[in-house]
Amino acid sequence: MIKLYNTLTRKLEEFKPINKHEIGLYACGPTVYWFAHIGNLRTYIFEDVLKKILKYNHYNVKHIMNITDVGHLTSDEDEGEDKLEKSAKKEKKTVLDIAEFYTKHFKKDIAKLNIEPPFKFVKATDTIKEQINLIKILEEKGYTYKISDGIYFDTSKLKDYGILWGKKEKTDFKARIKENQEKKHPEDFALWKFSTKKRQM
Repeated sequence: MIKLYNTLTRKLEEFKPINKHEIGLYACGPTVYWFAHIGNLRTYIFEDVLKKILKYNHYNVKHIMNITDVGHLTSDEDEGEDKLEKSAKKEKKTVLDIAEFYTKHFKKDIAKLNIEPPFKFVKATDTIKEQINLIKILEEKGYTYKISDGIYFDTSKLKDYGILWGKKEKTDFKARIKENQEKKHPEDFALWKFSTKKRQM
């Protein structure tokens, strides 16, 4: 029997898979604008340990990891320049060259750490159509609003938004994140940022 800590209930609970035959594991992968540091790689070590424990217990694990190769901003408050665009300017290369180089380097890094690669890497640029369709669905359901720099998710429309991190941290949200004056609420986040003509992508 495997027991895992449930962030929602704050308790150690028996692991009961939705599908007994296959475990779906999604992991947020790297933003490939620079080399991964040990803090980044710690996340992937944890995921690898979890996956190997599940496999040891005879579960078939389908592990998907995304590669953010576009659209990651330089600050936590949905502001600033795209990290890949900034890196491309600095190194005098194209965004595609930057993404390809650091993706290859990331894969070499996890191999050196004996981290088992996922079943599939999925690049953000390969799912643009799906992202747009999802935003359209959220728009139709009234979960979004548009301001001058993009389309945002309205967190007030979800009664339980923030439940995983607890009320105290939600109260401190304003102190931790610089507020965009156009946003309806400090917790709201960008689903799609409008780009300038200067961007490569």
